[in-house]
Amino acid sequence: MIRKIRTRAAENKPWDIAVIGGGATGMGVAVDAAARGLDVVLVEAHDFGKGTSSRSTKLVHGGVRYLEQGNVSLVMSALKERGLLRQNAPHLVHDLAFVVPNYSWWEAPFYGIGLKLYDLLAGKYGFGVSKVLSKEETLALLPALEPEELRGGVIYYDGQFDDARLLIHLAMTAADHGATLVNYCPAVTVTRDAEGYVNGLTARDAETGEELAIPARMVVNATGVFTDEVRRLADPNAEPLMVTSQGIHLVFDRSFLKGDTALMVPRTSDGRVLFVIPWHGHAVAGTTDTPVDGPSLEPRPFEEEIDFILDTAGRYLTRPPGRADVLAVYVGLRPLVKGEGKTSALSRDHTIHVDGSGLLTITGGKWTTYRHMAEDCVDHAITLGKLREEPCATRNLRIHGYLENAESLGSLEVYGADAQAIQSLARSDAELAKPLHPELPYIGAEVVWAARAEMARTVEDVLARRTRALFLNARAAMAMAEPVARLLATELGLDAAWVKGQIIDFDMLAAQYTVK
Repeated sequence: MIRKIRTRAAENKPWDIAVIGGGATGMGVAVDAAARGLDVVLVEAHDFGKGTSSRSTKLVHGGVRYLEQGNVSLVMSALKERGLLRQNAPHLVHDLAFVVPNYSWWEAPFYGIGLKLYDLLAGKYGFGVSKVLSKEETLALLPALEPEELRGGVIYYDGQFDDARLLIHLAMTAADHGATLVNYCPAVTVTRDAEGYVNGLTARDAETGEELAIPARMVVNATGVFTDEVRRLADPNAEPLMVTSQGIHLVFDRSFLKGDTALMVPRTSDGRVLFVIPWHGHAVAGTTDTPVDGPSLEPRPFEEEIDFILDTAGRYLTRPPGRADVLAVYVGLRPLVKGEGKTSALSRDHTIHVDGSGLLTITGGKWTTYRHMAEDCVDHAITLGKLREEPCATRNLRIHGYLENAESLGSLEVYGADAQAIQSLARSDAELAKPLHPELPYIGAEVVWAARAEMARTVEDVLARRTRALFLNARAAMAMAEPVARLLATELGLDAAWVKGQIIDFDMLAAQYTVK
């Protein structure tokens, strides 16, 4: 990929679109543009999905709470995109039943009516029909729910996914359609033509220090919470567009939830909803909404956020979780476009902004609507960059790895059609078939595959995003660091000093994902 960028620079042949940012939005733009036959390059400062895009609540949803805010158009758009995601990536997106427990007489009719509207807005893209449940039906679906004073519940259906795995498969989809993508390659400058308009960028290969010239007809800034930092590369005086808030999630053993149904608490003290959902054999509880001063690469949870989730979840579960039960805590930052009021009330619609320099920025939005956001962005890029008109092709575009009924693959389900190659690696070497840790399902063959096919460069890449070990059980992930580092070193041709450094670096990072 680096070689291709060098060649293009030497030929002085501009790309149609250069994308800065390898999260959900940037990768969606790369897929959309490449699928239209445009010439696309994407650079990411760290690893793909290092930031917000790997730290979501793992839901593909319309956003029940946006109905209360009156944002019906956002809900309808998200519900449609939810259906398209399940259609195009069935190995990564599946239905999930949610129960809203009712402890007061008015809750069943109130939430029942709201969720019927949710069903109605989904139309032909619906995932299931909501209905009011008796107390007995509610406890049958959520056996870990506190039964005292429970009157019943309401069941509805949404989608669930593995965010980082979807992102990696989007990268592979973009590459399948001819896009050039490079991680660990930050944009360091934005270049301008004689009239002062952006005509490309310079990026730096973080592994070698080499600077790479990337001329382009259009440059797209899709850097999420770092949007304003990139805008200031083109205009140091650019007025800020963004505010940032963070949300944390706590991960527990599945026994705290039991069953395959998610719990949704519709109103918490911070004005959000709280989910406790089954995910990869564990239970994930979140989230919070806490304003922060600005973006950071590894945001830390606040103690009050941890206490809030433990306290709120504990009121609804027969076995209230404590700090010692937390297997991992992860923190995500929300890219919110500036507005008035609390961050929890700011719109999750996306925004497209064109600076006077011609830099095209897309920001805001949410994972579920990434495809629609990308379509809108590429349409604008085609107009502004005077690129050839091509229709969007992603509405029915199968994501890399597309495989129906992938559940039979067990823990390899998230690889879809690629699982066969991983199984072949495991059969070829008994060592690669062994679990890397008894508490998690991952095997050595996945590490090899990550290095060979998925651009993994570090232990963190493998344990945080190619597998989800760090997000499921931080201490188990620490124990996996050494065997993963050794496998990667063999694949990437690196030495014992690199292995040692990787273990130290990962242990320091993973400590931030534990709760003391």
